[in-house]
Amino acid sequence: MEFRVREGDSYTYYSQLFMIPPELIIDSNENVNPSNLKSGTKIFIPGYVSVPYTIQEEDTLWKIANTKNSTLDAIMIINQMQDPNQLKPGEILYLPERITEDTVHSKLPYGSGILLKQIKTLKKLYPFIRLNSIGTSVMGKPIQEIRIGKGLKKVHMNASFHANEWITTMVLMNLVNRYLVSLTNRSTLRGINAINLYNETELSIVPMVNPDGVDLVLNGPPSDKREKVLMMNEGSNEFVHWKANIRGVDLNNQYPANWEIEQERKVPKSPAPRDFPGKSSLSEPEAIAMAELIKNNQFDRILAFHTQGEEFYWGYEGFEPPESEILAKEFERVSGYKAIRNVDSHAGFKDWFIQEYKRPGFTIELGRGINPLPLSQYKDIFQKVEGIFLASLYL
Repeated sequence: MEFRVREGDSYTYYSQLFMIPPELIIDSNENVNPSNLKSGTKIFIPGYVSVPYTIQEEDTLWKIANTKNSTLDAIMIINQMQDPNQLKPGEILYLPERITEDTVHSKLPYGSGILLKQIKTLKKLYPFIRLNSIGTSVMGKPIQEIRIGKGLKKVHMNASFHANEWITTMVLMNLVNRYLVSLTNRSTLRGINAINLYNETELSIVPMVNPDGVDLVLNGPPSDKREKVLMMNEGSNEFVHWKANIRGVDLNNQYPANWEIEQERKVPKSPAPRDFPGKSSLSEPEAIAMAELIKNNQFDRILAFHTQGEEFYWGYEGFEPPESEILAKEFERVSGYKAIRNVDSHAGFKDWFIQEYKRPGFTIELGRGINPLPLSQYKDIFQKVEGIFLASLYL
């Protein structure tokens, strides 16, 4: 919600009036000096929208405020009113309405286009979040990063490395949305004060690492790639089992952590729907973008969301620090997922992070069944992984 500053007002007053933590208001208006608010300056209040209301014959501003669970001054501010008695029946008044529910939930799977629209919606409603494009896919689609919080601890999460695991994007976006709603409503998440997480942790999220692949699984091949994609898919128009990017490279087999072992033993020796690690490590723009994001930030831990198995992997070749086991035990406790230290696998994003930085990294396998998992599992997946999401921020 946006309006123009009134003479004599302050962020402290707006925080009290709208019951929004002051740091969220400050961070939503980075280009405005909070100690020198000038009358007429446009500012944003996160977690609110202004909704139109047609003034009725018997209305008074006090009655409207009481009926709509608002305050007299809040209505006057957003409508730039000087006199509360000057109401004209039939005219439109704008009322502040607090957002108390998620806005990015969907009953249908969504690809990169809908994801970008939902990110744009979140930025409008919660302008304290920061958005970055960390790179582009093979087809030039932006790979978006969302940043929330300003603490010293830095946590990174991502989803949809694999195309037919698109449900991970939906889960991660819903987790983000739930967190944002809790922040602006001064509420808790499983007993944890959300604003404390915001002040103590900076969260980085890449909700869709492989936009081309996800769109292929959901919508079929684009016309200019159709012939090559069908050839990789052995002529089949069925793409539900496709994991790779649009060039047939498995993005989670692209990292320089014993990549040569995977290259040697993987059955596909050329581009394929799954498992082909590429002709060299970090050959694909999506994998490169993720590697550069990690290199340019000192993340304390990373979580990569995949499906399926209701388990997670937290070790790699003994490079993991003691902290990893502490986190793994807590993740296991809050989710019911099984913690597995080592598996016979290399060249993954998590593997490379642990090997390169000696910090905790996790591959979280959501749900059970055959990919892509049905949306009927969504609620159960969300409830179990929410504990991991929160634990990764507060521990």
